[in-house]
Formats: sequence, C-alpha cells, structure tokens
Amino acid sequence: MIERSNYFAAGFALVILFAGTCAFAQQATNDKPTFTPDGVVHVPAFDLPPSGLMSPEAVQITLKARAGVPAINPFGGATIQDMRATTERTVAPSVKAAQQRYDVDVVPQEIAGVKTRIFTPKAGEADSHRVLINLHGGGFMMCAEGCAMVESIPIAAVGRYKVISVDYRQGPENVFPAASEDVATVYKELLKTYRPENIGIYGCSAGGALTAEVEAWLQDKKLPNPGALGIFGSGGIRFGVGDSPYVSAYIDGSFPPPQPGASSAAPMGYFKGAKADDPLVSPALDPHILAKFPPTLIITGNRAPDLSAAIYTHTELVKAGAKGDLIVGEGMGHCYIYQSDMPEARDAYGIITKFFNDNLGPKRSHSPTRS
Repeated sequence: MIERSNYFAAGFALVILFAGTCAFAQQATNDKPTFTPDGVVHVPAFDLPPSGLMSPEAVQITLKARAGVPAINPFGGATIQDMRATTERTVAPSVKAAQQRYDVDVVPQEIAGVKTRIFTPKAGEADSHRVLINLHGGGFMMCAEGCAMVESIPIAAVGRYKVISVDYRQGPENVFPAASEDVATVYKELLKTYRPENIGIYGCSAGGALTAEVEAWLQDKKLPNPGALGIFGSGGIRFGVGDSPYVSAYIDGSFPPPQPGASSAAPMGYFKGAKADDPLVSPALDPHILAKFPPTLIITGNRAPDLSAAIYTHTELVKAGAKGDLIVGEGMGHCYIYQSDMPEARDAYGIITKFFNDNLGPKRSHSPTRS
C-alpha cells in the first residue's frame, strides 16, 4: 500500500512537471520573434535589465540621464532656437561635472575668421608640439558650447593637450559642406605652427561624423593628412543606417527609430541637397579614401544608435588597409563619454589620450608646413 502511494505521488508529480514544461514551452513559442519574407523581424516585448558588466555608477547615471532626455523632434514644431536652448540646459549638468573633476582653462579665440574655444590644462604645461582639434556633437545644428565643453575638458586635462574646439557653421542657417570648410580653414592655419602629423582631430556624434568628412575633404583639397583621428558616437556614413538605430530607440532612448521611407538627411537641413553616398559625406563607402586615413580610433556603445555605423566604418577601414581601433562600451549608449562621473567614460579618456600619444608625431622641434 505504501509502495502504491509513492508510485501514485511520483506519477502525479511527473504529470504536473510535464504540464508545466508544456506551458513554458507554449509561452516560449509565443515569445519567439517572427520573420517576414522581406527580412523584417517582429520582436515581442521583453524586459532588458542593465548589463551586469556595467559599473554601479554607470547604471545610476544612465537611468538619470535617460529620464531627463528632452522630447525634441527636429521635424516637429520647435524652433531651432528652442532646440538649442533645451539642448544646452540638458547637457549643463555634464558640463558642470567635467568642470568640477578637471581643472582646465577655456578661452574663446578666432582662428582665420572661425570661432573656436581653446582648452588647456591648468596642471602643468600643455604639449607644445602637438595639438588636438575637437568637433562638437549636436546633430549639425546645436550644442556648440555644451558639447564642446564635455568633449574637450577631460581630454585637455587627462592628456595635457591643447584642444581647439571649432564652432563650425551648422544648419539650418548653413548647409554642407560649410562645417568641413570651417574645420579645414582652422587646420590650414594650424599648419603654420604644427607639423600635420602632430595634429589630431576628434569629435562625438555629429562631430564624429564630421571628423570623417573632414578627412575626406582634406584629401580632396590635397592638404596633408593629420596624424590621427577619433570618431566617437558615430561612423563615416550618414546617421541612421544599419540595425542599431532601430534597436537603440527602445533600449537607449536617445533618438526615435527611423521611419520607413523617411529621408536619411540630417535634421534641420544641414545636408539639404547633398547625396548620402557622396564620399565627402559618407567616406566609409569609398575604399580609396579610407585607404589614406591616418590611424583612427572609433568608440561606440553596444546600446548606441551609432553602433552599426561605427562597426561598419571600422571594418571598411581595416579592409582598405588603414589602421583602425574599435572600442565598444558594454551597456553604454550614445556618446557615453559625455558622463565624466562614470568609470567607463574615464576609461575612454585614458584610451583616447593614449591613442593620440601613440599615433601623433613625436614631441620635438619642427619646421611648420606653410600654406
């Protein structure tokens, strides 16, 4: 009788276990993505926790930053003045954090008629033989001050570099190639003082894209190559291409997903009239241009909308025979280097400054290039 009861209990448990397994399998089946003949994937809703490899500081800062992202639609009714003011207010806490952590002097200066901001470290002298040009982010239409500050302050302090952030012309008041022209003007002026191999150019978001565009522009104008490039939060192709802009819209939240059939033109018309496949706009599409790129560091995050563009650009650089390094921040979103309170951002500053130290020309006296 005891054996029969135990047998019955064991059998009943197996039935319950089987039923539960079937229910779980049914739920898993319902949660599976579906694929259409044209390659579109329909993804069911799911919860994505913070990466277990992120620092605790990054988890908290990212949550706070995402909660404060303004609902700016560049194709909506906000004026460009409103958008610029809102963006500066949004980035202001990051600027303050960078200023509190790093001691840097900032001086406005015109170079060959182009407005710039000059960043130099207060602790010790800046490298007198090498210089960096920063190209700020902001979608080619805004963030001329705030983004310049958060991109330049840490690099000037950590690397003890003189950083010249170019206040290049933006849309909608100006169109391509106005920004490339402004940066080239500053670059040509610096060639009177610095050897080209001792000049580095870098930027984040739109500034990262502009860095690639400027390199193509310098080649086109037969100007000497800079010593090294940094393309951060972007790639060498027009923004919004690849998988990551779709995925990132739901896990990073910096930008809405691309709309089917919508133009890939940059907001507010900076690229009005320009072709997306123009090698001066998307140099990563031209292997001949990429083959002449100087050593290039690309930084993105695996939750960033620019991930696809960054990966594609790095791959094409290597295929073309150029030197390219790629850093992908785990759990990081768009331009995570703006958050100087995150260990991941500070790690990036160290990588960036070491990259330029290793790839720019040596610290020595020189005969400047005349133009």
